[in-house]
Amino acid sequence: MTHARVVATREQLLDAAEELFGRQGIDRTPTREIVEAARQRNASAVSYHFGSREGLLLEILARRGAQVDAARGSMHRALGASPTTSELVNCLVEPYVALLDEPGGRSYLRIVDRLRGTFAAWRVESDAATTKHLVGILDELERRAGGPSVERAERVVAMIMLLTSTTAEQARQRDDGQDSGLAGDRFRALLVSMCSAVLAG
Repeated sequence: MTHARVVATREQLLDAAEELFGRQGIDRTPTREIVEAARQRNASAVSYHFGSREGLLLEILARRGAQVDAARGSMHRALGASPTTSELVNCLVEPYVALLDEPGGRSYLRIVDRLRGTFAAWRVESDAATTKHLVGILDELERRAGGPSVERAERVVAMIMLLTSTTAEQARQRDDGQDSGLAGDRFRALLVSMCSAVLAG
């Protein structure tokens, strides 16, 4: 198999798994269904290219997560030395909300929301290559949050859960053809306000 063929097959599997995981759930999607949706004949294609379902999921998260993190880093650097809390929160929100504009991005948002229960551990165990800027912004926001240290950490986790769940619901509504009445800058501004309020308490 040529290198170009390998790359194309991996992308087909990633695209198929992303769409199915987002719509059906990670645990409810058999590997066989991913292989069939990607139009692959080899039943062990997922294992061959990613090692396991977990490896496939991590690759999905890294593929879009790296782009989002790079955008967050660029926005953060552009703020200068003394950004406001709302400006920092917007660095988290704006690149994330931008994923609503295309189907694969919406699938990714719905996948991340399904992983909400792991967020507290994720801050310690996350992939540093695709979350470097995110972690730096979260650390800065945690220092600004109200209350003692244990409460500040909890506020940051709550903020991330609010961000991911609210954006995933927007993704679901768009995929289902529903109009929430919130779109673009209006939704982004509301989410920045809500997340900033969680931090301030």
